[in-house]
Amino acid sequence: MKLKHYIYLSAVALVGFTSCSDSFLDHNPDERVEIDNPTKVVQLLNSAYPDCNPSWLGEIYSDNLIDNQSPHYPSNPNDKQILAHYNYAQYSLEDNQSWKFEPATQATYSSYDSPGMLWGSYYNSIAYCNFALDAIQKLAQKDSLTEQLRAARGEAELLRAYDHFMLVNYFSTAYRGEASKNDIGVPYVTETENVVNKQYDRGNVYDTYEKIEKDLQAGLADISDVNFTVAPKYHFNVNAAHAFAARFYLFKHDYEKVIEHADAVLGTDSSSVQRMTMDYSVFANCSSADDYSTAWQNPTLNNNLLLVPTGSLLARHAFGYRYSCAGEAARQVYMMHSDLPMKSGYIVPAQALVSGMVFSSSSSDYGFFSAKVDEKFQYINKIAGIGYPKVIYRAFTGSELLLERAEAKIMLGRYDDAANDLMAYWNDGLNSFSTADKAAYIKTGYVKYLTKAMILSYYGKHNTDNSAILDSWSQASALGVNVPAAAVPYMNCLNDFRRFENMFEGMRLIDIKRWGLTVSHKVGVNSDIVKADPLSPKLNIEVPWESLSAGMQSSRDSNGVVVSGAVGEERQKMAPRTTTLTFNSSKFVSKK
Repeated sequence: MKLKHYIYLSAVALVGFTSCSDSFLDHNPDERVEIDNPTKVVQLLNSAYPDCNPSWLGEIYSDNLIDNQSPHYPSNPNDKQILAHYNYAQYSLEDNQSWKFEPATQATYSSYDSPGMLWGSYYNSIAYCNFALDAIQKLAQKDSLTEQLRAARGEAELLRAYDHFMLVNYFSTAYRGEASKNDIGVPYVTETENVVNKQYDRGNVYDTYEKIEKDLQAGLADISDVNFTVAPKYHFNVNAAHAFAARFYLFKHDYEKVIEHADAVLGTDSSSVQRMTMDYSVFANCSSADDYSTAWQNPTLNNNLLLVPTGSLLARHAFGYRYSCAGEAARQVYMMHSDLPMKSGYIVPAQALVSGMVFSSSSSDYGFFSAKVDEKFQYINKIAGIGYPKVIYRAFTGSELLLERAEAKIMLGRYDDAANDLMAYWNDGLNSFSTADKAAYIKTGYVKYLTKAMILSYYGKHNTDNSAILDSWSQASALGVNVPAAAVPYMNCLNDFRRFENMFEGMRLIDIKRWGLTVSHKVGVNSDIVKADPLSPKLNIEVPWESLSAGMQSSRDSNGVVVSGAVGEERQKMAPRTTTLTFNSSKFVSKK
């Protein structure tokens, strides 16, 4: 945690060298800053957000991609259905390991899109938050807790909660109530380090969620937008705070609170909901992937609630290499179903065509690509062509929040209300089309509005190639999610929409884990099957090997309790132990 040690040492330097006047020793030897006023606290939080992007790991562990080396049918269902495979190389070695649910053995903390980058970047962000909170406490004791300091405290509390929330959902088993006391959590760090090799206990998932909720509630009580006169969407503004709360309580199965916090952002009437969800008219004049990505990531869009600039090579991993959104996976992600009642005449919904979600080469089996996650290269030397690859991570959006509210209503048995939210997600998007797009798609009948009757008939049937449509959701009961028969069509529709909405943003893995879905990956020309069943520890991304080497307990352990059945056979019985949070927050410079 280099940064926080720098801040700590700066105070020592200031005290130790002030007696030597007119000397270079009168000054800090570098650009270290003592956090001694509210403005500096706010500036510190500007740099506190994680630089990692979880999207690629969330995709490659999920069912959203295929191995192009494994025989598969064409992505386009209208093409001749002949098995083919391609000898595309993987982008990196850890892609091969992740596809087989294996730990990454070579990726380091400085490797973009790696487990080490996630682990190190989130804990680096937590270190910033802890220093900010420590500084705020000292400033409040000296003077008073001003409105500016209170808002900064809220931002730091929310960001610390969010960082731990992301860590526990990627590196641990999904929350499942009291049973989560048997699942290994992540170290919850709330203090600044002032000793070398401080020891941490990973605890359990239940405990981790309790601590997240404590920070979340404190942050909600403190947060305001007073400090965000510039670029509020790049901070935990009030709307983003409520969106985070809604997601947290959805994952914790506290559904009334999901609706409460979602309503605080979306409102309860149809006009306010449409205002806060995706506006597809912004793509009317787009002509390139860069145009589309700029429109998707625009901070002025009401739909974008929190944007996080990240260092990422996601766009390079996802297109033209061994693992891509092609074949059967592309059909499912992009809803390329011939019997989908909300479209006709095109292989993908009009929303994807209008908004640049679908890009491919002349051969779609290189893989499809979404403009939502297109790379923005930050040059530090244009002549040498070096700099930092950046992808804007849309941490919270109004459209996803609407689907989260719909899920909460399904879980509460409020099916009419849930249907209204599902219809709003689909239909409001169509209503926001530009005039030209409405003429091209809606008036011609190529796209159709969703009705409750469609939800019950299409998403309630069983004879379809749409893998989102399940006969039963009984598998979710192991995660504490009970879905009665009456709720199945609504959950099937939600499953389809969430996969479509979150493509290339990494949330599919989280949905698989918290719903208890099974993932099967075909590997290589022999189509060897690697399978991860519900509650499988294979779906817990392993902590970086550097931390394992230092003694960190594996994410595939069960905190000393062996789970019965096949899952238990996969887990080792190991007693909890403490260890250090080893990571390096330095970044590599990349070639364009």
